Amino acid sequence: MRYDAEHKQKTRERVLKVAAKAIREVGPDRVAVAGIMADAGLTHGGFYAHFKSKDELIAAAIDEMFKDASSRFFRSTDGFEPAEGMVRYINFYLSRDHRDARGSGCPVTALAADLPRLEDAARARYGQGVTSLTGKLIGQLKLLGHDDAEALGASVVAELVGALSLSRAVNDPDQSEHILKTSRAALKQRLGLDHVKLETYQ
Repeated sequence: MRYDAEHKQKTRERVLKVAAKAIREVGPDRVAVAGIMADAGLTHGGFYAHFKSKDELIAAAIDEMFKDASSRFFRSTDGFEPAEGMVRYINFYLSRDHRDARGSGCPVTALAADLPRLEDAARARYGQGVTSLTGKLIGQLKLLGHDDAEALGASVVAELVGALSLSRAVNDPDQSEHILKTSRAALKQRLGLDHVKLETYQ
């Protein structure tokens, strides 16, 4: 049976979503093509109709992860005043739910430790994704009136990623919660957002 281009594209997207989740959860080194295809409801042999190699799949899946991250950013900020949008995003990023969502969380945190072992194409996609996410935060900071938005945006990304990574790494649940809570408060204070009172995510 022959399938049209739309069907092939939808199948490719399904494989990418499964791969992106698996890579976040276990890392690219431990992901198996056969397992991804099975989880996507497809045969192993069909893999090469969409990708030349596992390395190509991983690079494309990184793009998929950053598309998800971009959508999540806009869900927090679109339609809200800049200050509220920024606080909504900080509250989401440094939340218990995001900490525990390893299969769907931010790829910057999920992949950072694996980057030295990845192929150049995957590392390039990751770098482009980080640049894109940083650019979105810089844009939000400019809307908030920060003259140093460029440098501040890079610093905010580092703080968000660092705090989330630490909250996942420590073994003590109370310590993890403390990292998230204090980092949220410190970041809002540094950005002059203390006055925006919103319920935090769990």
